[in-house]
Amino acid sequence: MVSEIYAAKNVCVIGAGPSGLVAARELRKEGQNVVVLEQNHDIGGQWLYDPKVEDEDPLGKGTTLKVHSSMYDSLRLASPREIMGFTDFPFVVKKGRDMRRFPGHNELLLYLKDFCECFGLREMVRFNTRVEYVGMLDYAEFGKNLRWVVKSKEKNSEEVVEEVFDAVVVATGHYSHPRLPAIKGMDAWRRKQMHSHVYRTPEPFRNEDLAMELVGVANEIHLSTKVLDVSEGLSEFISAHGNLHLHPQIDSLHEDGRVGFVDGSWVTADTIIYCTGYLVPLFKYKHASHGDYTSSIITAPSGFLQIIGFPFFESQAKWIAQLLSGKTKLPSWDEMMQSIKEFYHLKEIAGVPKHNTHDIADFEYCDQYCDQVGFPHLEEWRKDLCRSALRNSYANLEKYRDVRFVAEN
Repeated sequence: MVSEIYAAKNVCVIGAGPSGLVAARELRKEGQNVVVLEQNHDIGGQWLYDPKVEDEDPLGKGTTLKVHSSMYDSLRLASPREIMGFTDFPFVVKKGRDMRRFPGHNELLLYLKDFCECFGLREMVRFNTRVEYVGMLDYAEFGKNLRWVVKSKEKNSEEVVEEVFDAVVVATGHYSHPRLPAIKGMDAWRRKQMHSHVYRTPEPFRNEDLAMELVGVANEIHLSTKVLDVSEGLSEFISAHGNLHLHPQIDSLHEDGRVGFVDGSWVTADTIIYCTGYLVPLFKYKHASHGDYTSSIITAPSGFLQIIGFPFFESQAKWIAQLLSGKTKLPSWDEMMQSIKEFYHLKEIAGVPKHNTHDIADFEYCDQYCDQVGFPHLEEWRKDLCRSALRNSYANLEKYRDVRFVAEN
């Protein structure tokens, strides 16, 4: 039995992005006392655009980065607005704002602010508060009535505030800690290197030799990828721009500015931008799982769902809230471990790279959460819209956001 730990009353949510906000709302619905700790000055998480960059650490190697958001200035949604909204608070077009089906990032931030105002969520958020540590209190003393200590620090303050909660929901996302490749000569390369986390606008790279959004300002753009079997849309994009060139994986970097590829070819570059993804910053909480009891530290998705979007965040938030209130229960520890084993085995059989194994963007997975909490499945029209968005992006990468969608029959 695991239900005895689910009398949680005081819950800490870390992060006031989309997942953290909807988790806070659902927890409050279930009668929990909720505190949301947010390191930025406003809600939004990744959607809170910050023009500042990591000038002192362009590769993002530091353990504590000054800038959380990886948003760049011209970013537009990759999913249509009908998918990027909660089921009871749709992301509708508003007069005088960005009315496109795939609006810019600021329109989604405004939507999240509207969501906060509608449900009175801002009052639960402590802004400019960075969580420094989360740990379990003495298991021998509390047993299965777990308690968690959370240490946080306000911006511009050295005072560490220590609080105890019955449960912690981690909704910090995973688009802020750069993942870097290991390339021979990388440390000795004397020209500019940066991760896409610090990219904001193309203007600083005018007349240089670089990659993708920069076709309008750079002289030459060299795109390196592990897999040269590119989509139809990317192939057409490359063909349409004479200054964009496709190469295989980088093999080595040289002090004179040369970039060598695995096929023996090379180019000379001014700057390298690593668009190599992000690490999941949950290392501090790995100790939170233990075979003798069920942990009350829970991770919200905050970005793993690449296309389904907010309806999944909402269904998982409902599951978290009902789990902590005792309305639903986790499977046994052995069942969960077996399920995880089967999940990774299926990913391995399917040939999914290890760094993509946490990518769970499928309808079946979303519907499983809905079944757990009695939440309706994702509507067929939403699923059709998701499929249509994917098809159009594969076929017309550059302009798919501005073409009419046709749903599957």
